[in-house]
Amino acid sequence: MSAVQIGLVAVSVQLGAQAALTGVNLCIEPGERVALVGANGSGKSTLLRTLHGLVSPTQGRVQQAPGVRQAMLFQRPHLLRLSALNNVALGLWLDRARGLRWAAAQALALQALQRVGLLSVARQNGRQLSGGQQQRLALARAWARQPDVLLLDEPTASLDPHAKREVEALMAEFACAQERPLTLVWASHNLGQVKRLATRVIYLEFGQVMADLPVADFFNPDLLAEHSTAAHAFVQGELS
Repeated sequence: MSAVQIGLVAVSVQLGAQAALTGVNLCIEPGERVALVGANGSGKSTLLRTLHGLVSPTQGRVQQAPGVRQAMLFQRPHLLRLSALNNVALGLWLDRARGLRWAAAQALALQALQRVGLLSVARQNGRQLSGGQQQRLALARAWARQPDVLLLDEPTASLDPHAKREVEALMAEFACAQERPLTLVWASHNLGQVKRLATRVIYLEFGQVMADLPVADFFNPDLLAEHSTAAHAFVQGELS
């Protein structure tokens, strides 16, 4: 069995008066594609932010293998008032571990933009691109950092159907790339997307993991009902 790449050990997170996560144990191995599902407020975003170090556990600890690099995408990309090219290049240039000169950072940024099909808009202001283009730009910025793990919080929720398909295709491409396959962990309300992309599904309710199953088992109604009545009720409600 592969070693754990990232995970949570008995993690609880208290946000003010709200228990956002309670006693969550999670082990993710290299190459997994893990979808987090559940109603709004179930703890999906908090779990992702805790894995990425943006939220500190109140109890428990975050587990990470030595040298693992992570990147995270949000539902609405945080872009600078710069060209698409420089939105990618700046992060590379500021990465002290890489020590890149500006010209080298721009060259790598152009490669990343080409990878996501945005080379033609490289000189345009990133904030003036369409929603789908902005999300692909965010993917390019993350991919250029050469992460081992990519965390995504509802990456297609605000996109039109065409843009959703484009972003999904890139997620699948990054996860299965021969030269550098990524581990994906993402929150989604789109069960069709989960079926298409995930190898494993985690259902959260009120900050607790109620089901953690291979994707085929999660979408088998009889197996899911036997494992978790709450998860079964959620799926049936979403599919009805």
